[in-house]
Amino acid sequence: MNRGILWCSMLLMACIAQAEEPRPNILLIMADDLGFADLGCYGAEIETPRLDALADQGLRFSQFYSTAKCHSSRVSLLTGLYCNQAGGAKLNRSTTIAEVLGKAGYFTSMAGKWHLSKEPTDFGFQRYWGHLSGKTDFFIGDETFRLNGEVWDDFDEGFYTTDANVDWSMKFIKEALASKKPFFHYLAFNAPHYPLQAPKDDVEKYWGRYDSGWEEIRKARFQKQKKLGVLPESLELPPMPDHVTRWENLTDHQREFESFRMSVFAAMVDRVDKNIGRLVDFLEEKEELDNTLILFCSDNGACPFERSENMHIPPWEGKSFYLYDASWATVGNTPLLHYKQTQHEGGISSPLIVHWPGHIKNTGGWERSPGHLIDVMATCIDLGKAEYPDSKGIEPLQGLSLTPLFRGEEHKGHEDIYFQFSSCRALRKGDWKVVSFYGQKWELYNIAEDRCEQNDLADQFPEQTAEMANRWHELAEKTDRLPEKDRRPVTDELTHPTRDSWHSAEVSEGWTRPAF
Repeated sequence: MNRGILWCSMLLMACIAQAEEPRPNILLIMADDLGFADLGCYGAEIETPRLDALADQGLRFSQFYSTAKCHSSRVSLLTGLYCNQAGGAKLNRSTTIAEVLGKAGYFTSMAGKWHLSKEPTDFGFQRYWGHLSGKTDFFIGDETFRLNGEVWDDFDEGFYTTDANVDWSMKFIKEALASKKPFFHYLAFNAPHYPLQAPKDDVEKYWGRYDSGWEEIRKARFQKQKKLGVLPESLELPPMPDHVTRWENLTDHQREFESFRMSVFAAMVDRVDKNIGRLVDFLEEKEELDNTLILFCSDNGACPFERSENMHIPPWEGKSFYLYDASWATVGNTPLLHYKQTQHEGGISSPLIVHWPGHIKNTGGWERSPGHLIDVMATCIDLGKAEYPDSKGIEPLQGLSLTPLFRGEEHKGHEDIYFQFSSCRALRKGDWKVVSFYGQKWELYNIAEDRCEQNDLADQFPEQTAEMANRWHELAEKTDRLPEKDRRPVTDELTHPTRDSWHSAEVSEGWTRPAF
């Protein structure tokens, strides 16, 4: 056969094979208040073997961003838009991934935390089980639980929300497989968001592991991060923040209390991992794992707020209400600055694990390009061969597909990435980032050289700082449609960044560790 004809035939066959390749199932998993360093594959001592395995067989992002807040991250994740641009929790200037993929022939379902207006079944999800609230009691639930739009209150003695999320996920995916349609399933864990509650055996597993204190655990995480390749070898660990009490200055009773509540948090993360393992095993049993894109992320950085109560009730029983504060949250975001709600790296940096057998070029590697939750919608549209609506009243898609990065190809990425929550704001442009802490003076950092935001360059480069700050205001007004009151100029002051809510009260007074 003529070589030219042979080449053309091979090219034609390749094109036909590509065209006939089935659209993947898409499993989108979001954890709640999980810090940048809270998974084993991102540096933690917490045991997360199932997520670690997905990372080893897939791809991890080292610079993937959220919005630093629960509800706004869910808006951006589901719509591909910045939060206010999408209409906020009402989603009234947007469409959802479920609506777009549903119209493209996908079976769409969700299990877990909603935290937006109305219900998931009002926004394209054909099946839903979970709670509409921003947090819930893991053992006894609350009044907002729904099943396909109807009130659900079947909380039996063995109920635990994290487990139930995956039980219902498997039920819905079974329905999807029976329909012969590809599925889009969104699994939104409430864990490890407070209240810190976990089954007794899981807590006991971690009891004693945190007796060395937050400084030592943070140092160990940082060293592990370097070995894993999360961070460059040249990076130095910043000192603990001034608002965190040194471990050696705590009383024995306080150290026991702090070690105990961190063990509960670790148990919650461990339980999330076990349940993800159950779901992965289920997909493998159904011979669907190879054709399922799995995306795992978090909605914001670790939570620093101290609001504990009902600590006379063990955290393996309903109505208990443990939290941890900025001390362990600093460990959760190792080595990044600040926490949930702020637009510094500790507030907005999320793990992103991508698993898709046969479609990831740099298996087990790190993707160091910046990405954002707004990119998930574009990625789903790309792989689902769907179309984003060009409709009056629907904002233009803001996100960019991540699929070229899966294939190891060039990816232009965003010219700039915008961040806002409350009076905290930021803009990332290339390696440069401006950020304002609760309306204080703009700071400027070179993220490539200073990911931990320790060397503020605003006074050294005032023109660049002003230019990026002006760009933030432009995007806030014209793209995000942020109200004028939320676009007020920052102050000229920059005090040491801290908040009263980050400081732990003497919550351990009168506390006695529950018996195992």
